[in-house]
Amino acid sequence: MQKGVEFWHTHQDSLKRAEQVFGVPAEIIVAIIGVETFYGTYQGKYEVLDSLYTLGFHYPPRSKFFKSELAQYLLMTREEGLDNTSIVGSYAGAMGWGQFISSSYRHYAVDFDQDGTRDLLNNPQDAIGSVANYFRKNGWKPGEAVAYPAVVEKAQVPSLLTDKLKPSQSWQSLHKGGVRIDGTAELVDEAPAKLLQFELTDGHEYWLGLHNFYVITRYNHSPLYAMAVYRLSQEIKAAMAG
Repeated sequence: MQKGVEFWHTHQDSLKRAEQVFGVPAEIIVAIIGVETFYGTYQGKYEVLDSLYTLGFHYPPRSKFFKSELAQYLLMTREEGLDNTSIVGSYAGAMGWGQFISSSYRHYAVDFDQDGTRDLLNNPQDAIGSVANYFRKNGWKPGEAVAYPAVVEKAQVPSLLTDKLKPSQSWQSLHKGGVRIDGTAELVDEAPAKLLQFELTDGHEYWLGLHNFYVITRYNHSPLYAMAVYRLSQEIKAAMAG
């Protein structure tokens, strides 16, 4: 968390501008970059070209996806003037401060400091703008909540849980089913929502995930990932306020 506060202080102008331009809160951007690369300190150790080639041609379950990403990578490096043999990233080919895969780099990266290049490998300002742009393009709704802690009777839980990541029920229907949240929270009856269940050592914890929670899962298709990002964002925001 302290590293997140330091990153926010260092890049507060860029984060403020990203909020204004893209409508994505600074704390969400800071949390994403922290979770992905601990603020640029660990961006991966695998040669991206080798990773994508290996997964594309020697991993049948997802060969179609990784062959497509290999093609995107070659296009991206040509467009950005990068040496495609020198870039390192994750074992799955994600790169830079925000760990963008090749197609995301091409579609969502922005030249946020306006120096003429979209550099997500070395430039945290471009990473900040690009993460914010990623969320905006995936439907982030400025000013709306992400999730609320919830209480629900255990007997009701099985009928309220769904496998879909996207909220497929209304807050009204979940509320009628027995889901309760903080009485000060304001949600319209038709607001799309999803009951989330997380396993603890001594039971379960429940949350009400809203549209913006779903948007976080567009970055990584895991409710656990999205919750980690959200909880970290709130801790960093509180530390900044304090």
